[in-house]
Amino acid sequence: METELKLSFKNTESLMDVASSDLFSEISVISGPKTMMLENYYLDTADMKILHRHGSVRKRIVKGEESYIEGTVKYGGGSSSGLHRRFEWNVRLNGDFSIEEFKKGAPSDGDPLELLDEVFENIESSDLKPLCFNSFQRTIYKIGFGGSLIEACFDSGVIYNSDKSASEDICELELELLSGSEDDLMALSERVKGSFDCLPLDKSKFQRTLELAKRG
Repeated sequence: METELKLSFKNTESLMDVASSDLFSEISVISGPKTMMLENYYLDTADMKILHRHGSVRKRIVKGEESYIEGTVKYGGGSSSGLHRRFEWNVRLNGDFSIEEFKKGAPSDGDPLELLDEVFENIESSDLKPLCFNSFQRTIYKIGFGGSLIEACFDSGVIYNSDKSASEDICELELELLSGSEDDLMALSERVKGSFDCLPLDKSKFQRTLELAKRG
């Protein structure tokens, strides 16, 4: 189960102020910063079977110190006050997204693999087509807070619709709980919200990108 908290900032400068702040310097930084460019292609059938099942499929191209292609499936869960919980599986891909390749590579020590059968029931790899696309820069820190390990992702970029007549900024801080207590995640979020001009964000980048894509 992926557990993360999303915070939205008004611009990239205010977002990155967090990383250079006294607050952030007080936190135990285990690793980082690590910066990369991410290109995300969200896939589904023509009639959006996966979306209607409360799932999503993403093919991500990562460009940085290490470049690779990663497939991600998210399923179920929900969000409230910026806190997102959902089942998630990640698999390195050799190229195009293959359902069978993904199932074989999905980690068996994480979320229940049988849920993938629900996501892909009566769907073939050839049925999957791009719904929408976004790209952005991500800067990652792994930090210790309380008794927990948390990944802090500073994401900045722009989402466009298909003819670029409409756009939205991406200025988000994602705090993902890697291990430990959800209470620590919430406490860190409260400290950030108390010190910076930001708001909880319940919509995922996929939701925002898909909504914008429908506008032309």
